[in-house]
Amino acid sequence: MKNRIQVIQGDITRQTCDAIVNAANTSLLGGGGVDGAIHRAAGPDLLAECRTLHGCQTGKAKITKGYRLPARYVIHTPGPIWHGGGRNEPDLLASCYRSCLELAEAKGCRTVCFPSISTGVYHFPLNQAAGIAMETIGEFLASHTLPAQVTMVCFDGTTKGAYDQALAELTKP
Repeated sequence: MKNRIQVIQGDITRQTCDAIVNAANTSLLGGGGVDGAIHRAAGPDLLAECRTLHGCQTGKAKITKGYRLPARYVIHTPGPIWHGGGRNEPDLLASCYRSCLELAEAKGCRTVCFPSISTGVYHFPLNQAAGIAMETIGEFLASHTLPAQVTMVCFDGTTKGAYDQALAELTKP
């Protein structure tokens, strides 16, 4: 399972894979951070398709074409806004990862790239979010053959460090 998860630092909009995950808002109509970058890179057809989806609940996921991205699909998932942890935020974040992986599997995606969901403007504590992400992805991959490879694409070194640590914890003997 460890060889099916990797952590890199980079720009998710430049990743060649079957699907990239968009840390979206519930409207799915674009925003800041990763969401805005994905919408800009994909072009106006992505927004047009997103309008037909009528939003998405926090913790769920919806899929669109990738348009001008090197990825075939974009899987949109609204992560939880951090309010201190008492509003089911950890479970909602885990649900984001599971929902994305289920959609990827249903579409036959072999390769999926995730950003760090909810750790930007939604203020989910980075180390906790990384642990939830790695644990949820690991559990899914342990019982599914697809996706064959999951890549965490981290925007900066601090984020990459948190995900590297969480992956190391996950794969400890």
